[in-house]
Amino acid sequence: MKQLTKAEEEVMQWLWQLEEANVASIIEQMPDPKPAYNTISTIIRILENKEFVSHRKKGKGYIYFPLVKKEEYSNQSLNKLMNNYFNGSFRNMVSFFVKKNDMDIKDLEHILKELDKEK
Repeated sequence: MKQLTKAEEEVMQWLWQLEEANVASIIEQMPDPKPAYNTISTIIRILENKEFVSHRKKGKGYIYFPLVKKEEYSNQSLNKLMNNYFNGSFRNMVSFFVKKNDMDIKDLEHILKELDKEK
C-alpha cells in the first residue's frame, strides 16, 4: 500500500468520516481557513491515482468514497512506524510510548483488560 502525504491523509480522514462526499462537502467539514476547491479536487484525483478513492457520477459532479478502510491504512502505517523506528519490535514501540506519555500501572492494566475483552 502506498503512503499518503499529510494533506492526502487529512482528506482521507474526512472522507472516512463522511463515508462518501463531493469536494464541496469535504471542504465544508474542514476547519477555517478552508482550503481552495481546486486544492482538494487535486488531492482527490491523486488519491484516486493511488487507488485510495473512487467516485460515482451524480448529476454534473462526482461523489467520492474510500476504497481503503481506515483500519487497514492505520495498521499499515503503524507497522511502517514500528519497522522504521523500533527495529520491528512492537514491545519497543509500546515501551517508548508508555515512557514518553507517563502512563502509570493503572493505565496499562486498563489497556490489558480491554485487550482481554476482545479475545
